[in-house]
Amino acid sequence: AMSRRVVRQSKFRHVFGQPVKADQMYEDIRVSKVTCDSSFCAVNPKFVAIIVESGGGGAFIVLPLAKTGRVDKNHPLVTGHTAPVLDIDWCPHNDNVIASSSEDTTVMVWQIPDYVPVRNITEPVVTLEGHSKRVSIISWHPTARNVLLSAGCDNLVILWNVGTGEMLLVLDDMHTDLIYNVGWNRNGSLLVTTCKDKKVRIIDPRKQQIVAEKVKPHDGTRPIRAIFVADGKIFTTGFSKMSERQLGLWDLKNFEEPIALQEMDTSNGVLLPFYDSDSSIVYLCGKGDSSIRYFEITDEAPYVHYLNTYSSKEPQRGMGFMPKRGLDVSKCEIARFFKLHERKCEPIVMTVPRKSDLFQDDLYPDTPGPEPALEADEWLSGKDAEPILISLRDGYVPVKNRELKVVKKNILDSKPPPGPRRSHSISDPDSSRPGLEEVLEEIRALKEIVQAQEKRISDLENKLCQFTNGTD
Repeated sequence: AMSRRVVRQSKFRHVFGQPVKADQMYEDIRVSKVTCDSSFCAVNPKFVAIIVESGGGGAFIVLPLAKTGRVDKNHPLVTGHTAPVLDIDWCPHNDNVIASSSEDTTVMVWQIPDYVPVRNITEPVVTLEGHSKRVSIISWHPTARNVLLSAGCDNLVILWNVGTGEMLLVLDDMHTDLIYNVGWNRNGSLLVTTCKDKKVRIIDPRKQQIVAEKVKPHDGTRPIRAIFVADGKIFTTGFSKMSERQLGLWDLKNFEEPIALQEMDTSNGVLLPFYDSDSSIVYLCGKGDSSIRYFEITDEAPYVHYLNTYSSKEPQRGMGFMPKRGLDVSKCEIARFFKLHERKCEPIVMTVPRKSDLFQDDLYPDTPGPEPALEADEWLSGKDAEPILISLRDGYVPVKNRELKVVKKNILDSKPPPGPRRSHSISDPDSSRPGLEEVLEEIRALKEIVQAQEKRISDLENKLCQFTNGTD
């Protein structure tokens, strides 16, 4: 018998997006003009970070989420890079730690205090050096503490242990051309990458092996993006021969034929996919588009179901995507985007309207929390672990500032790590220069003292501010 149900049942058929009120935006920010397909914005339950224009170097600004409105033109920046910043990513296990990558070939990891500092943050907790060209992609491991991935225009993917400042793995000889994007699967056991050589690769980073690859999932020449979605499937965006934008869904067990392949429109902006595994919704934000399209991925044909489009007048320069634990469950919010314009950042809230005020547990299954499931060395030795989940029934309250401690294995005693190194005149002392170690050691010790003093000063200055603000 023919099914009478024409419209597919889904609780997400009526997801509805709206921008916040004008005073809830972040105004007067000079968003970076670098041409690069990064999202330029990273958000978590405490902060919004945005790559900004900066003369003679690279910078990004970090604002506490609640500090909406006009941004003071003297608001401190994070300015350690000597060339433009290309990508930023908050650590999933510590909301005060953010990594940045730059045209200056380095990756830096920063500790952001809960208070707004008085002056620019210029000292990273650690600088990761190993790429020989600009580094356009960084991404933290979803479940292992302190594991960070970077991909550069030297076609290398490097995995770092941020807690020791060392390279864990260098994936060379895998990509023959520019890497477009890199994504982890849910437990961080596999990577998916897209590359200018028109291949999508599934990589086991610890075995340093390509476990599956697909040549030309989309026939067009423009950049492809790929992400893992549920059940090990891969979702891609790309272009057809006729330059129409396409999306595709693929099964790793049979990478030859797509499960779904849909044409969307003709526009040349690369589509950035954002995936929410709790709801199985993929949101597509095209750079330069003024809309966000979203689709639900299910186990029944056509597998990728168009839900709706959020449209606005202004094109987006970049986009931040809030992790689930940063959403307002009392308003049935299932996603929040941070849309970058030329001079401002506009939050866009996606909700599923419900009549009841009660916690909607069908919208909010337990979701990855801030605790890592593994240590870096456990992961490196072959262990896998799913994310540690938390309930959002009572909302999520961010935890207090935790310091990232970097314990460098004494670099002077050890050989430089394998893989590409650029020569350093001073940090690679050789035995023919006695006394150099002591000088380096003393400089390091004095720097630590100075940093501690500066931190103390800025703590006291903040206390002072509290006194002056608290007086009636």
